Amino acid sequence: MVAARGRCRSQKGSHVKFIRKLNETVDTAIVPKKREIPVGTLRSILNQAHIDPDQWDKLG
Repeated sequence: MVAARGRCRSQKGSHVKFIRKLNETVDTAIVPKKREIPVGTLRSILNQAHIDPDQWDKLG
């Protein structure tokens, strides 16, 4: 998320809240703080943050 201009906003337990502001749009994604994230969870996070999977691949 940080690579996609997201900032860590808060943390509660093992989950981190990222905020990304683009123009007037604010995207929020809750991400588990794990080394590996299941594929379905990653898809859900990308949907929350309005990040296209192809865009995500280019960030890495």
